[in-house]
Formats: sequence, structure tokens, C-alpha cells
Amino acid sequence: MLWIVLGILGVWMLFSELSLPGYVEEIISGFHEGVPVTPEFMLVLAFIAITPLVMAVLSLTLKDKANRWVNIIVGTVWAVAGLLDPIKYVTEQSAYSAYVILIGIVMVVFAALIVWYAWKSKQKA
Repeated sequence: MLWIVLGILGVWMLFSELSLPGYVEEIISGFHEGVPVTPEFMLVLAFIAITPLVMAVLSLTLKDKANRWVNIIVGTVWAVAGLLDPIKYVTEQSAYSAYVILIGIVMVVFAALIVWYAWKSKQKA
């Protein structure tokens, strides 16, 4: 369930950015936050978007030991990435940064909970 919530929050953040002044114009010009929008960039975004959904399925289908370690590793990567992303918004001091920081904090907490639950899970003998 936590992976599904992370996926929904990630999509919500992407869609909510559409309301930011100049965001759509920047995308139309071929850039996203100063990074050129290339097929490789879009592949990375697709990978980020589907990871929580794939993890939700894997959490139900993997054997206990593999499930535990995959959730620890991928959850840690998401938590660290979630800590790094909102830093740029903190320095902007704009009204739009507040919602991004809030969603970012929730995403980090949920990713940390995934790691915590996986770490504390009992292994079947």
C-alpha cells in the first residue's frame, strides 16, 4: 500500500507542476528545470513513475527474503532521492515551494516506512 501511495504522490506532484507559471512554456521549449527533454530523459521519468507500481506488485509476489531486500534497497533510494529533490525549492522561497516540500516530506516518510517495515519483517524459516 505504501508503494501505491508513493506512486500517486509522484504523479500528483508532476501534474501539480503544470499550474506553475512558465512551466508549460518551459516544457514546450524543450526543457524541464533546465534539463533538455530528450527521449532518454523521458525514459528516466517513465522509470521513476512505474517503479512504485512495480514495487507494489513485487511486494506481493516475491519470496520473503527477496521481498525484504528489494524493499530495503529501493525504499532507501527513494527516501534519499526524496530528500534531495525539495532542496531546490527551499532556496526559491516561493509560495509554490510549500506544497512541493510538503509532498516531498510525505514521500520521504512513506519511503522510510517501507524500509522500516522491510527491515523489521520476520523471515519465515
